[in-house]
Amino acid sequence: MRSLRPISTVIAAAVAATLALTACSGGEVRGGGGGNSSGGGNATFVYASNLDVVTDWDPGTSYSNEIIAMQNVYESLTKYNSKTQEVEPRLATDWKSTADGKEWTFNLRSGVTFHSGRAMDATAAKEAIERTISLKGGPAYIWDSVASIEAPKPTQLVFHLKYAAPLDLISSSAYAAYIYDTKAAGSADLTEWFGKGNDAGTGPYKVTEWAKGQETEVKLAAYPDYWGGWKGDHYDKVEYRVTPELTTAWQLLQRGDVSFVERLNPQLFDEAKKQKGSLQTSSTPSFQNLLALFNTAHGPMTDVRVREAVQKAIDEKGLLSALKGADSPATGLVPTGLLGSTGDLGLTQDMSAAKALLAQAGYGPNKPLTLEMTYAQGDDDQQLFATLLGSALDQLGVKLNAKPLQWNAQWERGKSADPAARQDIFVMYWYPDYADPYSWFLNVFRSAEPPSFNLTYLKDPAIDATIDSLPQLTASDRPAAEKAYQDLQQQLIKEKAVVAPLYVQQYQRALSGQVQGYVDNPAYPNVVFAHDVTPGG
Repeated sequence: MRSLRPISTVIAAAVAATLALTACSGGEVRGGGGGNSSGGGNATFVYASNLDVVTDWDPGTSYSNEIIAMQNVYESLTKYNSKTQEVEPRLATDWKSTADGKEWTFNLRSGVTFHSGRAMDATAAKEAIERTISLKGGPAYIWDSVASIEAPKPTQLVFHLKYAAPLDLISSSAYAAYIYDTKAAGSADLTEWFGKGNDAGTGPYKVTEWAKGQETEVKLAAYPDYWGGWKGDHYDKVEYRVTPELTTAWQLLQRGDVSFVERLNPQLFDEAKKQKGSLQTSSTPSFQNLLALFNTAHGPMTDVRVREAVQKAIDEKGLLSALKGADSPATGLVPTGLLGSTGDLGLTQDMSAAKALLAQAGYGPNKPLTLEMTYAQGDDDQQLFATLLGSALDQLGVKLNAKPLQWNAQWERGKSADPAARQDIFVMYWYPDYADPYSWFLNVFRSAEPPSFNLTYLKDPAIDATIDSLPQLTASDRPAAEKAYQDLQQQLIKEKAVVAPLYVQQYQRALSGQVQGYVDNPAYPNVVFAHDVTPGG
């Protein structure tokens, strides 16, 4: 990753390799098999993911890639429509709040059942949310405003809050808002039961197979008693196929072995756009950004001058130019369209300043510096960033050891109990749990021990206190909340230099021409709601 050829050469080589692969249509592809059959009730939607799908099957604690499957298995009270920017009904048909925003009443659909066969009523929904709160998993914070929940009627939930909060929006969260059957495991331990790949949702599909570590990792099948019904053509099955190499995913899509490729690089995306009829494309601005998180607790980057030097070595303009529209500039931690976004915290490369900062920190010819960085295997955009940063640091006499890893391996290293085993720079995407910026600050920058997603390892009581005040401030004084978010970004990016926001991702998908009705919803990152699409000719 350290040596850099000119960008045009890198791109040309990638395209040439891709063409060589796609030209060899008769070559062996591991696990290839017809995944795009059409016709009502007998079609399989095959999703090609570059990462392992499942980290955690428990709907009360799940907080990672499994969202792409679990949003088809589980449902929440409400759902956020990114196009209208409105909250819509899901398991709840309607809702209202008191004038002070501290009591919310949700009316639930009748006739809904869990995959276990149990009726989904207010008591069951209350039990699910209370269990999620009690587990205190990564995403459970969304319910922090809740003081108590009542189920006065089988189809009515009443929430009493400690402070005003937009509970209709919170209930649409992509994580921790799932309603599930807490009694599905019977006398067995529910956490262990979920951990074996069992499910207890109300969604249109249920889990039929989980093959950890295999190429086709997860299989879903239609739940015949789904409240939303199965009229007309539909996908009877959904499969999630792990394909770390983008060129392999592209070849599988062209052959008709997969229905959907989560992300293409700009060259392949342009190629896909030309193949009208057999393929289709989708391009949507996201709420997802790429962050380079700097280790403030151990190693050379405990020195703020080294962190600032790395920031100034990053060539964001060059990266975006090479990505050719696949991503847009990051002007802070919060993407445009969310409360607190700001336009003046982008990165500007300054190699002279970077060199001076490294010298001030004591690094130079007589004291060389080596940095360890991890990033997602199979993500071409992250790989390009690693290449560009490695080249820039090489000019400064700094060696960058950049290692691509599957998410589970990368995350385990970042969370290691041994500080010396952790990386200096951790590259990862982040996106909100619901359409609000709080998730970035609470999860990534608030201190926590042991570490989870706060992979800068920052411990700052003043920043923690400000983060803790954000939900209530958002509900009571949005202008003040906006300023607080902007001030926090100034501190984290400029003053403490614990993070480099690299870009905001543009979702560029490729789909089989047979898939009808696909709409990208960035509030649910990378999810295809399979019940909402149909197989066509």
